[in-house]
Amino acid sequence: MKIGILSFRPLKKKASEEALRLRRVALAMGHKLQIFRVDSCQLVYDGRGERVFYNGKKFPKIDVLIPRAGIINNVDLRLAPLKQFQLMHMPVVNEYMPIARAKNKLRTMQILHSLGIPTPRTVALNGLASLNMAIDAVGGAPVILKDPFGSFGRGVVIAETKRAAKSVLGMTNLGFGRSIMVQEYVEESGGRDTRVFVVGDKVIAGMERCAQAEEFRSNVELGGATNAIEVSDKYAKIALASTRALGLEVAGVDIIESKNGPVVLEVNANPGFKALEAITGIDVATPIIEYAIAKVAGEV
Repeated sequence: MKIGILSFRPLKKKASEEALRLRRVALAMGHKLQIFRVDSCQLVYDGRGERVFYNGKKFPKIDVLIPRAGIINNVDLRLAPLKQFQLMHMPVVNEYMPIARAKNKLRTMQILHSLGIPTPRTVALNGLASLNMAIDAVGGAPVILKDPFGSFGRGVVIAETKRAAKSVLGMTNLGFGRSIMVQEYVEESGGRDTRVFVVGDKVIAGMERCAQAEEFRSNVELGGATNAIEVSDKYAKIALASTRALGLEVAGVDIIESKNGPVVLEVNANPGFKALEAITGIDVATPIIEYAIAKVAGEV
């Protein structure tokens, strides 16, 4: 089988290590895998049907495409090549619309909340006029302020007071003609969260992440410490429900423990798995390749 990885980042960066890991797994299973750069794709509209060229030549024939969409800006435009492949009836894991939903934290919140999946108290607003109301509605300061399109911990800040929240938003220009999410600060979590990695309808692995001292974000990219855990049935159920709610097939679901039980912070459509494999010793790459193959065969 011919498998393609659609990389949204320069292949020389560390992010490509996971794409290379997927390629090694595919080759060991007897398949071919090629990594493509999204910036080298050209979308052609000439009345001859949907087509994609790669570096000026017709895109190679492949059986299934796995996008690694590490993007936070101009999401719709940058995902356009992925939509084009789907219009060409190419199997894709994950697909365009589920990725677009997950990349928008506000849209994710709307979907999860509407389905009764537990999330932190959140208020979305445009402008600063209703900021005090929003802070009161989520339980008062301190609060978390989020850019709906942030990633890797960027675009997420903590404001200890109402005055600090207004100052932060003014300094960053968030809240001026842009949506901002004001979210309750779950202090009892102690800067810890759980990343649950889902492929299809299965939980593959999980790890606990703990923020560094003087930091509230637990992202590994920001130096968060990690510990291998066995995912509880409760967390597994929430992670699977969140993944299905967005229509994702591969996802990383971030869950924290509040005084009222677990709540979902985020659902990642492009979850990294290098640190997860290292800390748990669990092979995460193989299930991804197996799922892609099963999708081509119509088994999922």
